[in-house]
Amino acid sequence: MWRKTKIFLEMIKIEHTLFALPFAFMGALLGSVVKFHHLPHWSQIGWILLAMIGARSAAMGLNRVIDKVFDAKNPRTSMRAIPAGLISSMEAIIFIIISMVVLFWAAANLSPICVKLLPIAVFLLVFYSYTKRFTWACHLYLGMTVALAPLGGWVAVTNEFSWTAFVFYVAIVFWLAGFDTIYATQDVDFDRKEGLHSIPARFGIPNALRIARWFHLVTAAGFIGLFFLTNLSWVYLAGILIAYALLMYEHFIVKPTDLTRLNTAFFTLNSTLSIVVFVFTLIDLVVFAG
Repeated sequence: MWRKTKIFLEMIKIEHTLFALPFAFMGALLGSVVKFHHLPHWSQIGWILLAMIGARSAAMGLNRVIDKVFDAKNPRTSMRAIPAGLISSMEAIIFIIISMVVLFWAAANLSPICVKLLPIAVFLLVFYSYTKRFTWACHLYLGMTVALAPLGGWVAVTNEFSWTAFVFYVAIVFWLAGFDTIYATQDVDFDRKEGLHSIPARFGIPNALRIARWFHLVTAAGFIGLFFLTNLSWVYLAGILIAYALLMYEHFIVKPTDLTRLNTAFFTLNSTLSIVVFVFTLIDLVVFAG
């Protein structure tokens, strides 16, 4: 049982939850403070965490099932759980169904609007895995899907949308699209051979890295926009300055002729960035609330 659990955790890349989860909590914090002038309740945080677990598990499970043929052909992904025969497609589908139930259960215990919007979220989760088959804009679509985490955190505690929440959403969309574009540079040859679409496959690696920089400039503008749309202070500004430094370093270490540090740029720097921005925002809001 423990071995099988480890395989499932590896299949859904549980460590990659560090990308979106801090921003989901940050959305809840900002929404609660902006609208109600107090921090969210612990119960709300718990249900948001459960919703994130369900959504991410379902999304990654779906991606692995839908892409199993391509994963088996790609040397980089051929040892993933399904193509390697460590779990069956049916086991993965059962896992997806359970994850969806967890997501619905958590949404039902949050705000009414979460339940109403859940079908849209589920559609985005399912449809993402097909976008690489027909558009190089798949990275933006992935960003739109994953950025539902901070937007969902905001909506969960406020039961409404706002322009501030939308600015936050757009910032995360382009942050994720940027580093996913960088990540996709390692599969250029395979994508072109199999007729799959990505920004690196369409425009080449040098141009893809330039596009990723522009994406992250939008993220930087969005983080600054949050400062002006909320009551955040210099503490938050200090956090986003560190985030900017991490983004700059990410683009510095990945070059068209040298992709050897790609995993550091993809996982280490971006997971650190999300945690840093969340922690500094939390400190800011706790001091503010006090």
